[in-house]
Order: sequence, then structure tokens, then C-alpha cells
Amino acid sequence: MKKVIVKDKMQSDYVYYLIEPIGRNFDHDFKPELKPKEMLELGIFGGKYMTDCQYEYPKSWFKKAKFSLLKSNPKLNYYGVDASLPLIEWQKKGWIFEEDPRGWFQWYCRYYMGRRIPEEDFRQIKRWKAITRHRGAIRKNCEKYDLECRKKQRQVLLHWAYDSREI
Repeated sequence: MKKVIVKDKMQSDYVYYLIEPIGRNFDHDFKPELKPKEMLELGIFGGKYMTDCQYEYPKSWFKKAKFSLLKSNPKLNYYGVDASLPLIEWQKKGWIFEEDPRGWFQWYCRYYMGRRIPEEDFRQIKRWKAITRHRGAIRKNCEKYDLECRKKQRQVLLHWAYDSREI
């Protein structure tokens, strides 16, 4: 078991433990199609994500990551569109868990690394499963592999570790 101490712009002295091997022993209902490293390389959240907390994760995740240090830049997203709500909206909707103030992707990165919080893991996996509705809309309204069709929904799926390039 490895102890992680977080000190970044959003958390100070938050401690968690990695109890599972990296990238393994996921809940049987949780089958992400993309790893955090792949998501960062493809371009997610306008590049304005985790720019101040890279020490917490493997350096290899960030070698080819698309980052914007000053503010979100939708052009850095794989589909070049803005598909995110501001953090204040996430907070209003109750989507933010105290341990993961950056939201779902931070939870996923920590889960991927081996942290487990059973009640929160259940909640986040339930949210992850609900995002598949966007897959259905793409399949219904787009030709297969037409990556220009429903770009915003495709980008949302990427934000949630679904590989929308395969739809």
C-alpha cells in the first residue's frame, strides 16, 4: 500500500492510499475504453486540467499531453470543440466529491492508480455508465466513423473514457 499526499492549488495535505495495482482490479461494471494517459494525449477539457498536480501521477502520462497553462483552450480538445461545463456548474449540480475537487476525471485517475473509496466509486461508476446515452445519439444520427458528426457529444464521451472515434 502506497501513501499519497496531495498539495496543489485545490487540495492541501489530502492523503489517500493506493491499495490496488495501477490499471487493475476495477469494479466489474467499470470498463473504460481509454486510459488517463491516452485521454490527455488525445486532448480533453481544453488542456486546462491537472496542470498543477502532475507529480501525483506517472510522468509518462504527461509527455504528450495537450495542456493550456493559462485557461481552457477548446482547440486542444480532440474534436476542437468546448464540451465542458465550468467547475462552478459541477458544484451546483452536486457532481463534486470533496476528495476529488476537480471532478470525475480526477476520480478516474486516482481510481486507475489504485485508490478505492467504495461509496464514491459506486457513485462515479454509475455516472460513467449514464454517459453512454451520447453513444446512442451518435449511432442514431451519424454515419459510422463520421467524426465530424456530433463533435460535442463525441468530445463528452472522450472526457468519460469512451473512445468515440470508434462509433
